[in-house]
Amino acid sequence: MEYLIREALPEDMSQVLKLVKELAVFEKEPDEVEVTEQDLVKDGFSDPKKFQCFVAESETDIVGMALVYPRYSTWKGPVIHLEDLIITENMRGSGLGTALLNKVVQYGHGLGVKRISWEVLDWNEPAINFYESKGARVMRDWDVVQLNEQGIADFLKNMEQ
Repeated sequence: MEYLIREALPEDMSQVLKLVKELAVFEKEPDEVEVTEQDLVKDGFSDPKKFQCFVAESETDIVGMALVYPRYSTWKGPVIHLEDLIITENMRGSGLGTALLNKVVQYGHGLGVKRISWEVLDWNEPAINFYESKGARVMRDWDVVQLNEQGIADFLKNMEQ
């Protein structure tokens, strides 16, 4: 299977969103995707852009994507976060994951970042094995902490009391 890894274009965002929704189903959270195609276009292609997206294109279809954005580590300095690396189900095992991860690492290196970080679900053994085979360290002693939109509102409401 031939494919091209390239920077995403605004017109790719409908297919990128389709991949995001496919991932949400895989992760057993099909109703959690709130972002729209318009959000992706606005956030990824305006100034300042909020993320960088790379896609894997096979013929005219987007069959994989990697989305990263800048962060800052108080210990290391500039870093990037890999929000998602998604390969459509029928293309897994084709080398696309490696090609997209290679692109992300090259991109981060070109920026001079000190670290590239991301999360993986603890039950997703194929992904864990893939990342470890590439030299990534899966830090199992850290927990992800989040406030969702309702949590933020509740937090602020409780601050006022």
